[in-house]
Amino acid sequence: MVKTAEALGPDRYREEIIPELKTLLDDEDEVQLALAEELSKSTLQDQLGGAQHVPVILPHLEALLRVEDIKVRELAVKALLLHAPALPPEAFESTLTSLVFRLASSDYFSPKSSAIELIELVYPRASPESKAKLIEEFKKSTTHKTPMVRRSAAKSLKKLPSLVDAATLPLLLEDLKVLSSDDQDSVRLLVVEDCVSFASLLPEESKNNVIKPIVLACGNDKSWRVRYMVASLFTQLVDSLGQQITQTELVPIFVQLLRDTEAEVRTAASSKVSGVSKLLERDTVIKELLPCVRVLSADESSSVRSSLASDVMGLAPLFGKDGTNEHLLDIFLLLLRDETPEVRLNVIGKLDQVTQVLGLDQLSLHLLPAIIELAEDRQWRIRLSILEYIPLLAKQLGVQFFNEKLSNLTMSWLNDCVFSVREAATVNLQKLTESFGVEWSKEHLLPKIMEQLKHKNYLYRTTTLTMISAIATGFPPSDIQQHFLPPIFTLLGDPIANIRLNAAKALAALIARLETPCVQEVVIPFLKKRLEAEADRDVVYFSNLALQTASKRT
Repeated sequence: MVKTAEALGPDRYREEIIPELKTLLDDEDEVQLALAEELSKSTLQDQLGGAQHVPVILPHLEALLRVEDIKVRELAVKALLLHAPALPPEAFESTLTSLVFRLASSDYFSPKSSAIELIELVYPRASPESKAKLIEEFKKSTTHKTPMVRRSAAKSLKKLPSLVDAATLPLLLEDLKVLSSDDQDSVRLLVVEDCVSFASLLPEESKNNVIKPIVLACGNDKSWRVRYMVASLFTQLVDSLGQQITQTELVPIFVQLLRDTEAEVRTAASSKVSGVSKLLERDTVIKELLPCVRVLSADESSSVRSSLASDVMGLAPLFGKDGTNEHLLDIFLLLLRDETPEVRLNVIGKLDQVTQVLGLDQLSLHLLPAIIELAEDRQWRIRLSILEYIPLLAKQLGVQFFNEKLSNLTMSWLNDCVFSVREAATVNLQKLTESFGVEWSKEHLLPKIMEQLKHKNYLYRTTTLTMISAIATGFPPSDIQQHFLPPIFTLLGDPIANIRLNAAKALAALIARLETPCVQEVVIPFLKKRLEAEADRDVVYFSNLALQTASKRT
């Protein structure tokens, strides 16, 4: 339709195409869905010739808002939310507000559901009389005989508290109470998010008297899906309800969720431990939450352990050095050695939160052995994750500690059997050079380059070129000439053509960083001599490219 609009122009598009779309409204679900997708695009107003022409699509959207397919209705609602704000004030009440009331008056659930979801759109610009009617329509929807309508009410309620005045807010609170006791768990689970929205606007008394009982009831709900929603939103709930209610009332519910019989609920709750702990006193965390965390670290479900691993490291900054050593370190180590790769990966991804807290002695004694063990893990993705973490760890620990404890480990990855690990290892060397400086690189990396240069396995000789390309950028031209040109020249004479080819590429990349006399007197003569003896056409091609690059420096 976009191309059609471009070809016809806005006037013909409105006059010829838009009316014809009416024939698609009674077509199959797939056609209706495609039409709804087109009408919900942000480019539609330009296709129509401007926002003033939005009313021409309203009849089509109204028809789509009445169909049973929920995906079609959702897209139609999205289209109205996108395009309707462009309507002028004088047309808004007569067109859009009237449209919502027509949908709400239907005997079928689908238009009623659409009407409820559009209240957030029309309410702010409606007249006082229409606002009262909209609130009344919403109230009716909370007790409608069809669960789908009540679900739309629960879904939409969270948007309304910020739109209504103080006199109307109590009416919405009554609607919240009604929905929270609905017999359908698909309705009740949506009420949890509504509670977050209300709590952020209500005074302490209303939070205590209305929101807190609903949250507690949902936390104890017979349906695991409702409890799951409470666990998923627990951080937002405690933020909106405040520290006092959290300390006195919500901690027992959170502990209960951490011990829930359903793994899905425990998984959701496990990811909120550090977020909830920030609002609690340290003694409460130690007494109430840590026992649960210890149990969860050995949970039978790997998804629970994985979720915990992605979050629990965030407790280290809250506990400090001594508290982490005393209460958390054994949990971290257990998760680091978990049998499931994803659990280990999640811990590795958050290790920086722990290493910033622990001192060098504790890190060396407890955490470093686990890191070294994982560096040799049979899962290459684990090795890769540890590898990518090393530069940050090295920066925190300093050059002396790195040289003593991690240098050999870092160099060993250059000979890993997996290419991705070897490639990432060379990137590490670049980062380490940036952190520790050129002199460190000369002392520790150049000997490794010369060692790799002589390796009998051609893959590891190729790694030499990757190392050079990675670290040479930090060196001055004189050092590049002295330390990096000789190994590249050596590899340009390697018996393996693929290595010679990559050496030519590496040389071409370095030419820009060399001084002009070196290029003229050393590089160009060497390349010309090599080209005379080179038989492989691909190597010749890339060597010629390097020669052309060098010739531009003359």
